[in-house]
Amino acid sequence: MEAEALTTGIWSRQDAPEDEHALPDMVNDSQEQPEGSSKTFRDLGITEPICAALEAAGITATFPIQALALPIALDGHDLIGQARTGTGKTLAFGAPLLQRLDETPGGRRSAPRALVVVPTRELAIQVADDLRMAGSRLGTNVVTVYGGRAYEPQIEALATGDLVVGTPGRLLDLIRQGHLDLSEVHGLVLDEADKMLDLGFLPDVEKILRLTPPQRQTMLFSATMPGEVVTLARRHLRRPTHVRAEHHDEPAHVPSTEQHAFRAHQMDKIEVLARVLQAEGRGLTIVFCRTKRACDQVATALTTRGFAAAAVHGDLGQGQRERAMRAFRSGKVDVLVATDVAARGLDVDDVTHVVNYECPEDDKAYLHRTGRTGRAGRTGVAVTFVDWRDLQRWKLIDDTLGLDHPDPVETRSHAWPARPGSRGSRGHRGDRPQPLAYGTRQQGSGGPEPVWPWRLFRRPRDWPAQESGPPPHQGRGSRP
Repeated sequence: MEAEALTTGIWSRQDAPEDEHALPDMVNDSQEQPEGSSKTFRDLGITEPICAALEAAGITATFPIQALALPIALDGHDLIGQARTGTGKTLAFGAPLLQRLDETPGGRRSAPRALVVVPTRELAIQVADDLRMAGSRLGTNVVTVYGGRAYEPQIEALATGDLVVGTPGRLLDLIRQGHLDLSEVHGLVLDEADKMLDLGFLPDVEKILRLTPPQRQTMLFSATMPGEVVTLARRHLRRPTHVRAEHHDEPAHVPSTEQHAFRAHQMDKIEVLARVLQAEGRGLTIVFCRTKRACDQVATALTTRGFAAAAVHGDLGQGQRERAMRAFRSGKVDVLVATDVAARGLDVDDVTHVVNYECPEDDKAYLHRTGRTGRAGRTGVAVTFVDWRDLQRWKLIDDTLGLDHPDPVETRSHAWPARPGSRGSRGHRGDRPQPLAYGTRQQGSGGPEPVWPWRLFRRPRDWPAQESGPPPHQGRGSRP
């Protein structure tokens, strides 16, 4: 089932009409929108208090998804927004919500007038912070509700809340207890709808939708449009307009992010990871693991090697997770080891590297993980470690996304080559077969010359310049 069947008009960057305030009945393919949007929030009809708050935070020009979605949302129409993660979707729905709250009189003070449903606690905190920033000069009261925290403070805050941001489970709990009334909601947003599908939240979301007035404005934002999300939109949105913020022929992954893949044995990954983390110019880094146990093991191993690392996963209390995120954002911790649950909730500036310590489950998980870097027009580096047992899965991901790394080079942390004619840790180069070096292929295989990963990530500052790579192995844990 195609998402296009939902829409009265489909706009993308190459076909947006010049008069973006008009809702077309058909797509006009002859009109183009510039590559980088030069329009400001004022140009698109956002009121002065919101524009002033955004400018105070250094935000003036809009991103493509904002330029496409804002005119439709401001006119009160239902909307489906589809764009890569990290492209400004929060303000695409947040600014119209705040403006409508400011322009319309309030009903009962104890009932919120706008609701944003998100899949994870971290994303709820991030979205609420962005909305408070944008509405700082309006006096709008934004309330965040999510699990893992006591009910009492959240119940008290709901008594005066205008806009609620919450996760489905906690929202339904508060509704059942009689502390949350959705009868006054006239603006509802489903953010990261595909992630809510992955986490099994769509039945809860449908229960929430049925408790809101039928004449509400509904906006759904998602990076991808699986069939179940399309069905949800057909059932609960009224003639929505579908906007896409990329060309049809653009790659699914972020073009400004360098993509690298290496084949590494499970027992050797931590040493290879330590090498990558020594790259010159590396900033904040997120390492994704498949399980909570692996997160703890990797974070502990990195800490013992001298890296400032912390873990974030579902077994940690909410207070621990928030402390780890604060430390990461402030730079006290520069390596965050996380599960996929955290992938959608992390919107942190200056994340330069993302490392998939284990191969993602599919292409969607890969996009959501690597979308943590290269955000808002920045550049980034994505590195994936592929175990031998995951080669087939990786080839499917590579083929789907067109990454051009179908056969990752084999990588070992302990096998540094000696200079030709010199004596290395295994004697003369010609005395016995040398093990595979970091990023090389078997001799005679017809593969490329050795590709040294530290050159891909730039040589660490404290390594001396050498023709053949880093210093010889000096023992476990003693490398620079």
